[in-house]
Amino acid sequence: MNSVEAANTGTTAVRAGSHFDEASLARWMAAHILGFAEPLRVEQFKGGQSNPTFKLITPHKSYVMRRKPAGPILRGAHAVDREARVMAALGSIGFPVPHVHALCTDETVIGTTFFVMDMVEGRIFWTASLPEVSHESRPAYFDALNATIAALHSVDYAALGLADYGRPGNYYARQIARWSKQYLEDTEAGRDPFMDKLVEWLPDHIPAGDETSLSHGDFRIDNVIFHPSEPKVLAVLDWELSTLGHPVADFAYHAMMYRMPSLVVAGLGGIDLAPLNIPSEADYVAAYAARTKRATLDGYDYAIAFNFFRLAAIIHGIKGRVIRGNASNVDARARADALPLFTKLAWEQAERAGA
Repeated sequence: MNSVEAANTGTTAVRAGSHFDEASLARWMAAHILGFAEPLRVEQFKGGQSNPTFKLITPHKSYVMRRKPAGPILRGAHAVDREARVMAALGSIGFPVPHVHALCTDETVIGTTFFVMDMVEGRIFWTASLPEVSHESRPAYFDALNATIAALHSVDYAALGLADYGRPGNYYARQIARWSKQYLEDTEAGRDPFMDKLVEWLPDHIPAGDETSLSHGDFRIDNVIFHPSEPKVLAVLDWELSTLGHPVADFAYHAMMYRMPSLVVAGLGGIDLAPLNIPSEADYVAAYAARTKRATLDGYDYAIAFNFFRLAAIIHGIKGRVIRGNASNVDARARADALPLFTKLAWEQAERAGA
C-alpha cells in the first residue's frame, strides 16, 4: 500500500475538530431514515479532502454521512446539498451512485448541513496502473470507467429535473472566472507565477463551439467503487463539483490521468502502458468519442490544460484550508506542498495546447 492509499483508505476515530453531537444525529436518523436502529457508532473516513465523510455503523447496516466542514468556508464551497440532489436524481434512473436517504439543512442537528447515503462495499483503486488487477482484465476496468463517464454525459438532465443545476453554455469562460476568482481571493494561500500566467492565457484561447451535459467535475479512478471481483462500476462518489458543463472538459479532467505523474493524484504519466495491457490515451479518447457519437474531440488539448489549471486551483484551496486549520483530510498538507508541481504541470499543458 503506497502512502496516498494508506492516507485515504479505511476509517479512523473522529478527528479533532470534526466532532459533532452523535446523539442528535441518531435522533434525526430515527425520524428520517426508514429501518434505522440504534445503537449508532461513528467513524471518520480518512479520505475526503473537502467535505468530512463519516461511516455510520448500526447493528444491521452501515451508512455514510457527508457534511460541510466546521469553521469558516469560502462562499459557495462545500455544497453537500447539491451532491445529494444530483445523486438522488441519477440514482432514480439506475446510474451507479449510492442511494441517498435524506438531506438535512437544519444546522441545529449537528452544526452543519449534511446528508446520509448507503455504504457501498467494493474496491477503490488508488493507483491508476491497477497493480491489484490481472494483466488480462485491466482493459475491462478502463473500459468500465470510459463507459460510465460516457453514460453520464448522455443523460437527459432536464428530464431528471436538473435543468437548473447550472447554467448551460459558456462553460469554460464561467469556470475560468470562478477558479481564477477563488485563487486570487484566497490571499492566505499566496500567489504562484504559473497560475498568474494561466489566469491571463486561458480566457483568450477558449475553443470555438459549445456543448452542455451533466458533468461530474472530479471523475477519477479513486472516486469510483468497483465490484469486489469484477470490472463493474458500482458507485461514482464525490459529486461536490458537479454541474451543467462541457462534456469534453469533464472527460479531459478524467483522461488527464494519462499525463499526470503518479505522485499525489492517481496518474499514468511516464509509465509504459503497453506491457501493462492498459489502453493508450489515443485509444481511450477514441473509445469515448465513439460512445458519445463524435468523430473527434475538438479542443481536447485545451481542455487538458484548463483541467490542470482547475486542479491546481483546487489544491491552492486545500493549501488555504491547511493554513486556516479546517482541512478535513490528514493528507491535505502533502497535497498543499505539491502545489508548485501542479501549477508547473498546468502551464506545460497550456504550452502544449499552443501557449
